[in-house]
Amino acid sequence: MAYNTYSLKEAASRPERFVAGHRLCAGCGAPVAVRAVLRALRPEDRAVVCSATSCLEVSTCTYPYTSWNDSFIHTAFENAAATASGVEAAYAALKRKGRIPGEWKFIAFGGDGGTYDIGFQSLSGAMERGTDMVYVCYDNEAYMNTGIQRSSSTPMFADTTTSATGPKSDGKPQFKKDLTKIMAAHGIPYVAQSAFVGNFKDIHQKSETAIYTKGPAFMNILAPCPRGWRYETAALMEICKAAVDSCIWPLFEVIDGEWVLNYEPKKKLPVADYLRMQGRFRHLFEKGGERLVEQLQDGVDRRWEELKSLCER
Repeated sequence: MAYNTYSLKEAASRPERFVAGHRLCAGCGAPVAVRAVLRALRPEDRAVVCSATSCLEVSTCTYPYTSWNDSFIHTAFENAAATASGVEAAYAALKRKGRIPGEWKFIAFGGDGGTYDIGFQSLSGAMERGTDMVYVCYDNEAYMNTGIQRSSSTPMFADTTTSATGPKSDGKPQFKKDLTKIMAAHGIPYVAQSAFVGNFKDIHQKSETAIYTKGPAFMNILAPCPRGWRYETAALMEICKAAVDSCIWPLFEVIDGEWVLNYEPKKKLPVADYLRMQGRFRHLFEKGGERLVEQLQDGVDRRWEELKSLCER
């Protein structure tokens, strides 16, 4: 779907598919991501939403209450993509037999723990099989629902309950896994990375493109967590903007194998400015932390140049 055919005003006027009353924390990125994605559904279309066990699931579907206006399936931590893939296969079979009218879309949501790690095999399998679905990772960079343990999405030197900082540890010693690039390597029709910036056009546009692209699509959305990242709840948008402007979380798409950079900051923000906003990196600004910040900056710069090179080909 081309940018010049997209109407943000029209999309914003669509009915809510994800409604108020959930129990997610104030300042959490997950509900913002879900609302933006589901608003991309056209009013006449219906959807089946599948969610892995996560903060999102336990806080939005507590019997007998639900925040979901579409059909909703809660599945295990590790198999959201496999569940959605099976439902889509059943739908395709019934539609061929003329037993289901209208159009249905299939959308799976998972946090980084259920996507980068535990659910990766089912996600990779669903994408490889060509399932006509969208998988959305709301990336809050740790296992937040079970106690803020590190995941392969956790940034280097972040303080978590299983990569605690102290005299013998600077935090998680590994760089964050580049899952968006891994998903692009599957050769699927559409892959995108987004965040809550500006007027939300980027995330709305990409959500609509993902949902209405035939075949498998993957979206990775930065979704900060106030408890795990340790920031004031009102700082959600400011943190996302800093992540994008520092190139820690670039905005890009891969459309049928073509890499497209959606935003390049006029003045690239130092990584340190982003890190200072979060308590999980507080130790980096104590005596001796300068070398760690430099190491992080070098890693971000290298990945940014690699991305620009892919987009310029």
